[in-house]
Amino acid sequence: MQLYWHRSDLRGVDNRGLAEAASAVSPDLLPDADGIIPVFIFDDNALEHDGNARVQYMLESIAELRSWYRDRDSDLLIARGDPVSILPELASTHDVDRVVWNREYSGFAQSRDQQVADALTEHDIAHCSVRDSIFFEPGSITTNKGEPYSVYTYFWKKWRDREKNAPIDAPDADMFVPDEGIGDSLPTIDSLGFEEPTADIQPAGTNAARNRLSDFCADGIYRYDDDRDYPSRDAVSRLSADLSFGTIGVRDVHAATVAAAEVDGITDAEAESVEEFQSQLAWREFYTHVLYFNPEVVTENYKSYENGIQWRDDPAALQAWKDGETGYPIVDAGMRQLKSEAYMHNRLRMIVASFLTKDLLIDWREGYGHFRQYLADHNIANNNGGWQWAASTGTDAQPYFRIFNPMTQGERYDPDAEYIKQYVPELREVPADTIHEWHELSPTERARLDTDYPAPIVDHSKQREKALEMFETARGDA
Repeated sequence: MQLYWHRSDLRGVDNRGLAEAASAVSPDLLPDADGIIPVFIFDDNALEHDGNARVQYMLESIAELRSWYRDRDSDLLIARGDPVSILPELASTHDVDRVVWNREYSGFAQSRDQQVADALTEHDIAHCSVRDSIFFEPGSITTNKGEPYSVYTYFWKKWRDREKNAPIDAPDADMFVPDEGIGDSLPTIDSLGFEEPTADIQPAGTNAARNRLSDFCADGIYRYDDDRDYPSRDAVSRLSADLSFGTIGVRDVHAATVAAAEVDGITDAEAESVEEFQSQLAWREFYTHVLYFNPEVVTENYKSYENGIQWRDDPAALQAWKDGETGYPIVDAGMRQLKSEAYMHNRLRMIVASFLTKDLLIDWREGYGHFRQYLADHNIANNNGGWQWAASTGTDAQPYFRIFNPMTQGERYDPDAEYIKQYVPELREVPADTIHEWHELSPTERARLDTDYPAPIVDHSKQREKALEMFETARGDA
């Protein structure tokens, strides 16, 4: 008997760990004496790092996964507690020969999984972990000196050129242990200590993920290179939450992009656009490798010489940023999208992160924590990597002297203010040109527009100079 432990791989298809469990099942002993028992454990220690939207997305994905097993006359065993004690107990109760799971790469996950492995060993229960969420294990793409890359471009070139695993089918239905009442009911979000999110979250689960992938590869992927930075152009995949929870496999996603690049009649520009999207898969993997080798970056700057930065403690400004009330329209639109959809367009993530760290001069960790609380697609490696990139404290980060001008960003990437007006209703009757000049308007001019939208809480030009001084002092350049 094989016990398969689901975590951030909430699917049956293209699941390498589940396939590994099936590989040890003896067809001659089916259906009663052998098979796979799938389990999901609600780990309170892991849940401490989640927010309402993410837990809701997880519950919906688990419910669909359970239905998938039930369609195969099996069930998903549900437990709650510490996997270190629960897994050996389940293995003993069900006479399990081996426990299998897919690897995760954060410091928390590495520590937990080692403790689980040690506990299983103490009980003489075999165990196996499998690479699934990334194509290449940390340490397998290195510099010529054998060191992990800290510059993405070099990592990407090797990642791009290496052969990648193809998607794999789900195990046959008869590989799973028949449903004999092993599955407890799913907990409610309230019982897990969370609240029903107010955000309008996109549909969760494998079916929705596959539909998103199909729609994207039919259209948006061919415009991705040109349109991905424009939030109103609908040229992004919206697969970030699906990849974070593993409701779709990265091999399935990559294979779909390869097929899109091979469609007859596409232009060279469209083929390049497909490759640009593939490079985003490499970014996810790059940040996973960075996190694996530097687990401390969740709370510490990647660049140690940036530890001298004197971030401002300004609760009022931080709250204005969280509420989308900074008086910078593109920033506020992004922050309001986060609250209303548990999602934010990637260009906006960069803009709002730059504004927090370079205009408000507030510690990136405040932003990371806010995103973790509200994003359905929160992923430790990517959320942390993105924040440290924007704050100029991370690996291959934005240079500290390149500071986004929020008004210029709005004018460039939302020229007609379509995105801004969608999320900042106070400005829907205001002409786009006026919106992009909001920081230059006098109080009288703003009042004449008869809107409740606030004036800018800081002067970008002045804050830019303060940011440069702050970083140069920390670096010893001043």
